[in-house]
Amino acid sequence: MSRIKVVPIPVTGRHNINAYLLLGRRPVLVDAGTPGSGRKIHDRITALGVDPADVSLIVITHGHIDHFGSAAELRRLTGAPVAGHVADLGPYRSGRARDPYLPTGPMGRLMARSRKLHTRVEPVEPDVLIRGETGLEDFGLAARIMPTPGHTAGSVSGLTDDGDLIAGSFMGLIPARPANPPFHDDPRQNLASLREMLALNPTSLHVGHGTALDPGRVRRWAEKEHDRLERLDAAKRLTVRGQ
Repeated sequence: MSRIKVVPIPVTGRHNINAYLLLGRRPVLVDAGTPGSGRKIHDRITALGVDPADVSLIVITHGHIDHFGSAAELRRLTGAPVAGHVADLGPYRSGRARDPYLPTGPMGRLMARSRKLHTRVEPVEPDVLIRGETGLEDFGLAARIMPTPGHTAGSVSGLTDDGDLIAGSFMGLIPARPANPPFHDDPRQNLASLREMLALNPTSLHVGHGTALDPGRVRRWAEKEHDRLERLDAAKRLTVRGQ
């Protein structure tokens, strides 16, 4: 069996926001970009020599509008069903991300003020509801979708049988450097999900924002992130005791 090819599709900038086309027996699209980017993604699929009508599934990694903003449009353009986790049905059905956003640092606090993040996009009702680990063999791909909650309650990641991990909720905007995205609903749960994925020994980590990351480097980052969160919790406990 030939190796699955993971092809990034830039939605904004060179790699600021990515969708991915996974090429196996049938193509599967992961994420649908910002609102209004459906035609751009459709045309990029065509430019890769793939008939968009052959796309078997559109997997949405989580309920933020830069990942599901054009899901309904792409379903119309390709005819492919949309898959999303049941825990993020609220955003998908309302067309709005969970509010308020919970920043992970200064960049998130600044971005949370942007009106663009609080706009309403075209809602989408997933055709395939993900509740647990879900194989994609029926969609022509030797891969599985796994719940990875923390970034949002319904975040999911994809893992191919070749070892490529696709995590829309992670960042590598500075080449080769792992980083938190601007927002997490639950940073500790997100870190636990990331560590569970790394324990499966992926060969490469393809992120929603930035370029592919080396899993070994991400493991080292995860250890530092664990220590950082421990220090924050300790500081909070001291503050509470001092009140």
